[in-house]
Amino acid sequence: MRISVLQHTPSEGPGAIALWSQAHQHEMTIYHPYQFGRLPEAADTDLLVILGGPMSPNDDAPWIHQERELIQTLLAANKPMFGACFGAQQIAKTLGYAVTAAEAKEVGWAKVYRQATTIPGIPATLTALHWHQEQFAIPADAQWLFSSDLVRNQGFVMRHKIVGLQFHFEPLADDVRTIVANDAAYTNGSALHQTPAEIREHPVPKENQTVMAAILDYITA
Repeated sequence: MRISVLQHTPSEGPGAIALWSQAHQHEMTIYHPYQFGRLPEAADTDLLVILGGPMSPNDDAPWIHQERELIQTLLAANKPMFGACFGAQQIAKTLGYAVTAAEAKEVGWAKVYRQATTIPGIPATLTALHWHQEQFAIPADAQWLFSSDLVRNQGFVMRHKIVGLQFHFEPLADDVRTIVANDAAYTNGSALHQTPAEIREHPVPKENQTVMAAILDYITA
């Protein structure tokens, strides 16, 4: 399988997604459209992964619009797609749904609650890394997948092919350290009231990597 990853900041890489790809002997290529302006060809992509970033889908950068054109093409081709944070927002925006300010700025570790049992192997409650202050509207033909105590719309699944999460299951311990080292100032104003040190030192739950793999297995089955 050829996996195309859209990475939007140096500090937010594929993490556990790369481990899943390696375990299945897939081919992964990481694109940095914010820096190089390059995107994969739809014909060369069997799975699209759209990662997080500090930008908003409501921004007017040309590459943001070009990403949505690629997403639309892959939606029409019924190819699997996973989006985290900004990536999930991009999918929702492509489908015609709004991305707006969230009920609260969530930065740090917090529980998420499963709202649908569509994907096997997902526990009812998990602890995930949050790094956002916007949220997507859930598409009408999607199932509501996750919520948190502060923000209702935390995840959706649709067509057995697409999952969007507002939070992050993909970071490994080194990824968390990298995010905090480079973007600690973003913790200011978070309703979770966690310091950069508290976020950095919080253990990454072992089940997060397992759930990330379960999601990828589901959409690529």
